[in-house]
Formats: sequence, C-alpha cells, structure tokens
Amino acid sequence: MVEKIFENWLLKFISLAFAVVLWFFVMGESRMEVNHIVALEYQNLPDGLMIANEIPTSVAIRISGPRAMQMNLNPGDIRLAVDLRGLSAGVTSFRRLEESLNLPSGLKITRISPSYVDVKLERVRERQVPVRVILTGEPAPGFIVKSFKATPAKVSVSGAESELKLVSEVVTEGIDLTHVQESFSQTVAISYVGNYTDLKDTKTVEVQVVLQPDPKYVAPQPPLPAVEEFNSEGKKTQ
Repeated sequence: MVEKIFENWLLKFISLAFAVVLWFFVMGESRMEVNHIVALEYQNLPDGLMIANEIPTSVAIRISGPRAMQMNLNPGDIRLAVDLRGLSAGVTSFRRLEESLNLPSGLKITRISPSYVDVKLERVRERQVPVRVILTGEPAPGFIVKSFKATPAKVSVSGAESELKLVSEVVTEGIDLTHVQESFSQTVAISYVGNYTDLKDTKTVEVQVVLQPDPKYVAPQPPLPAVEEFNSEGKKTQ
C-alpha cells in the first residue's frame, strides 16, 4: 500500500506542482470589475484667473482587469487630474477623463461618471463697495437714533469678474437697539456670502450709534386721584 503511494513519486510531484501553478494562473487571469471613487484634481490654474462654476471634485470609475492586478491595486495610488495650464478666460470642456488615469497596463476603465467636466475660468477682480449698517428694534421710550456710521465705510470685495459687477454694497449683521438709551460703539461682522466673490481683507467694522432725546416724546402722565362727590344732604354719591 505504502509502496504504491510512493510509486512514481517524482511524476506525481510534478503533476501536483503543475496543478498548483495552473490554479494560480487561472485565478490570476480571471477578470473582475471593481468600483472606485477617485478624487478629481485641478492643476496649474493660470495667474489672475479663477474657477467660476460648479465642478465635480471626484468621479466614480469601474476598473476591469485580472484579479491578481486588482488585488494589488491601491485605490490611493489612482490619480485623476485636469490640467488648466495655458488656458484663458472662458469655458473649456475636458472630455475622455479616463485617459488621464495612471492605471497599470492590463487594467481597463469600463465606466466613468462624470465622463467630462466643463471648467469656466474668469478674471479675478477687486472693487470697493459701501457698508450698509443694519439696525433692528427700537430704543428705549423717549430716545431716537440721531446718527450711525461704520468705520471703515467701504470694504474690498474680490473674485469673479461677472459676479463682482453685481455687488453694489455689503451689509452688517443686525445691531439690536431694543431698550437702548445711550450712544455706543460696537464691532460688528459683515454679513456677506458670494458664490465666487468674497471679502478680501476686512471682515468686521466698527459701528457708532448716536442716540438723542426724542423732542416729540410725551411721557405718560400718572392718573389723577378720584374726586369724591356729595349730594345736597352731604352724603357720598354712588
């Protein structure tokens, strides 16, 4: 029995080794598809320009290839970049994004979404706009607002040229005057949110509010005491 097991052992060993190698070869060559989310980077933005439209920051891809290569693929090594070098203001469409992927030979992109991106570049501009102070509530009775002002009175807004043309002013956060009866100064944040523009440097202003007595105000008078009335007989009337 034992002799039969070891009979032609060399041939059996070679057969076993061949079977193992064949199994690894088949497993390695069997194809599979794997989905990945890949960051989309925008590189080499020209000086003086900015991206002024909604753009994707990642793409979904499906990679097909041998199982062994898929297993050895590190998702963190997959890079996808859009090169903006040399572009001028306007809209540029980048298609066939899969051609920018740095995949090892043997792997293939079977699906990519989105498959293209449109990038709108605009010139970066800056302008000074006035600050409008927002007051809420009413001062204490007998007082009115004489004057108010913001320092600085104007601030710089910068960003996409087309949006900047529509910015005529910025406003402060509301300053509550409810029950206030004396002048004051307060540091207030500027309330501004643009799509492709933003405050350049100054984010807050100093607001001075001056109150004065209201010349038209009439203080409420206390009620007069009740007058007792008597009849001809000297008795109180009801």
